[in-house]
Amino acid sequence: MANAKDRISDAKPYVTRALQDEEVRENVKSAVAAAREIYDELIGARKPSAIAARVATDEEIQDNLRSAIDDLKKAANRVQGKSVESYSGRNATLLLTGIALGLLFNPVTGPQTRAWLMDKILGEGDDEPSTPATGGNSNSGA
Repeated sequence: MANAKDRISDAKPYVTRALQDEEVRENVKSAVAAAREIYDELIGARKPSAIAARVATDEEIQDNLRSAIDDLKKAANRVQGKSVESYSGRNATLLLTGIALGLLFNPVTGPQTRAWLMDKILGEGDDEPSTPATGGNSNSGA
C-alpha cells in the first residue's frame, strides 16, 4: 500500500496543472458561479421535497446544473491531460460498422445479406453472384 508521500507525489502533476492552467481555473470558477446561482434560487424552498420538485420542473435550474457539470468535467479532463474532443462521431461509426459486420457474417442472414449487397453494388443483371450454396464458381477444381 502506498504511503502518504507516494500518494502526494502521484497527485503533484495534477495539482500543478490545476494551479497553472488558466482554462482549468476559469472552468472551476464558472462551475462554482453556476452552483452558487442554483443554491441562491433554491434557498427559499426549505423542504427537500420542495427543492426536488423545483429542480425537476425549473428549466433554468436544470440548465445551470448542466453548465456546472460540464465545466467541472472540462476542468477535470484538462487537469488529467485528457483531450476535450467529442467522440460521438467515432462511436456512431463504430456502432454502425459493428452492426454491418454482424449482419454480413451472421450464419443465418449472412449469405442472403451478402448476395443482396453484391446485387446492389454490382447491379442486378444476368450474372448471379457466386455463393458457396449455389456453387457459382466453376474453377474450384474437378
